[in-house]
Amino acid sequence: MSQIDRILKSVRENHRLTEKNALELFQARGKSVWDIALTADFVRQSMVGDAVTYVRNQNINVTNLCVNACGFCGFSKKKGDDGVYFYDKSEIQKRAALAASRKVTEICTVSGLHPDFTIQSYIDVYQWIREAAPNVHIHASNPMEVAYAAKKSGISTKEVLMAMKTAGLGSMCGTAAEILVDDVRKKICMQKISTDDWVRIIKEAHQLKIPTTATIMYGHCETELDRVKHLSILRDIQDETNGFTEFVPLSFIHMNTPLYKKGLARAGATGREDLLMVAIARLFLDNFKNIQVSWVKEGVKMAQLGLLAGGNDLGGTMFEESISKGAGAVNTDYLDPKEMQRMVEDIGRKLVRRTTLYELFPNR
Repeated sequence: MSQIDRILKSVRENHRLTEKNALELFQARGKSVWDIALTADFVRQSMVGDAVTYVRNQNINVTNLCVNACGFCGFSKKKGDDGVYFYDKSEIQKRAALAASRKVTEICTVSGLHPDFTIQSYIDVYQWIREAAPNVHIHASNPMEVAYAAKKSGISTKEVLMAMKTAGLGSMCGTAAEILVDDVRKKICMQKISTDDWVRIIKEAHQLKIPTTATIMYGHCETELDRVKHLSILRDIQDETNGFTEFVPLSFIHMNTPLYKKGLARAGATGREDLLMVAIARLFLDNFKNIQVSWVKEGVKMAQLGLLAGGNDLGGTMFEESISKGAGAVNTDYLDPKEMQRMVEDIGRKLVRRTTLYELFPNR
């Protein structure tokens, strides 16, 4: 019996994977990749059943003006650049009203760090959205935005989170995580908060009963060990708070990014790595019910394979997407639930609509 077979046997016997185990799985090649995917699919079925969920949502990226200059980002702009935009109240409410007319249950807003933003800016955006779409869940911001609002406003991050929640924030994005290893963060997003700060703010959100997602961005210049360290941090947080609703692996889109253009990152993850990321997340993150596959990052065909490797969620309809598109991804704006249904039924599963917090709708 190979070492990978021993690890997978241990998983099926309900033993928790160690970091060393996870690293060995990330290094798998050949038939072992399919064995890992098969085991992850077995664990998925036993944990959450055969439903594949999705949320009817719309993105509103309020501005692409950003004080940071992350190496993996092709979305952000500086003052004076071509294509800079900043939506005012009228435009935000127009888009929120459009979202409500499309029967979405979630509006997601993550934006650049505008030079003039304070906590009041975020409060205003959430309140404007609530006015235009009063019954829609606001899934917004991330630990970086929380830290930025706190710094610009002279208050604590906990006070920012409390103000955001009062203004209408229903749940927070677990983005700005990238890779939770500071040596890597210094290479790809030097101006972003540290790993410790990201963890602290996520825990503060969970303590305030603000659920969050959890993410990883992989396929650039991180190592397999870095990925394992990242997953271990997420698992530890979930053990402590149980505040994560889902894990979302985000495959690096390289084409238009400074990091790739300067030769500091490779051309994204391979299909093997995409499949293993979903599968190993299912096996290692044994305290997460929901593992999402990203059709935006990987395309619908690779996303469908991810559903055969431990994934149980297809994310959202989107209707509007700017960040991945800015990095060079194509076909990112909208995935019709009819196409989702075709993907899901093709693998013998059933598509079920959900809310942001994974409450299920009786009908699609």
